[in-house]
Amino acid sequence: MAARPSRDTQRQSRKGPWLRETQGNATMPESAKPRVAVIGLGSMGFGMATSLRRAGFEVTGCDVSPESVARFVADGGHGAKTPAEAAKAADIVVSVVVNAAQTETILFGADGVAETLGQGAVFISSATMDPDVARRLAKQLEATGRLYLDAPISGGAQRAAQGELTILASGSSAAFAKARPALDAMAAKLYELGDAAGQGAAFKMINQLLAGVHIAAASEAITFAAKQGLDIKKVYEVITASAGNSWMFENRMPHVLDGDYAPRSAVEIFVKDLGIIQDMARTAKFPVPVAAAALQMFLMTAASGMGRDDDASVARMYARVTGTHLPGEPK
Repeated sequence: MAARPSRDTQRQSRKGPWLRETQGNATMPESAKPRVAVIGLGSMGFGMATSLRRAGFEVTGCDVSPESVARFVADGGHGAKTPAEAAKAADIVVSVVVNAAQTETILFGADGVAETLGQGAVFISSATMDPDVARRLAKQLEATGRLYLDAPISGGAQRAAQGELTILASGSSAAFAKARPALDAMAAKLYELGDAAGQGAAFKMINQLLAGVHIAAASEAITFAAKQGLDIKKVYEVITASAGNSWMFENRMPHVLDGDYAPRSAVEIFVKDLGIIQDMARTAKFPVPVAAAALQMFLMTAASGMGRDDDASVARMYARVTGTHLPGEPK
């Protein structure tokens, strides 16, 4: 795939975050290949590992699923059985797991990265987590002479595979410098949001608050339209051309129209993320009633047995509670 032309780094405001538009598909010269380990070869991690390899990196993949590792090896990468093995010769470790607990295990658990990662190497953490936890993990790793970059991601599996993610990163200048080649290969937009871990995580949680609320609202609206006897395909056409549209309505509601709830992003992800937002808000004594209502919708959907299904399944929960028929659902 041809490299995109680079653009100059731009500053958002005098004191605001830097936005760097990267060369996500640029190919590195053979002589400049850093060694990278990607821990977590799910839909996002596999795409990120593929983008890194395409850009000229020597990449070792590791996952709890041997089948995922075998698939990556078949595509031309290297495989490892444990995070410690994957990190042993790595300059950069990219962790693409679900939550803070998994990240901590990868770092400091049995066969964890901290056992083998070289001094001065960088650990890029892409999991969505509480900012306080990101700060704690960074402090713990940095005390051992390694670098930590707090770098949550947004964009979905397709953009991950294309090297076109948005990365919301914060960390020391040394961590950014060490991680930069890998970040440029994985992202179309890299936001540099501060010089310490936690800022990237906080920005991601604001995004997740909005994303969860928008999915819940979109699901409520499309099911309410069906209850009114409206042609929901026509509703989709009208709303996506009107002021009530949102990115989540436009992206998720086709799953409802098609009756296809294969998980692109699962309900349980928003149970987790909106739960983190509640914890953060309680600590800050800040009311988040709309996010709290959205969390209840995701909890009800998960409790109905759809936790691992696509997050548009919130519409199915509404339909089942109200006796409303949606495409693909039994009458």
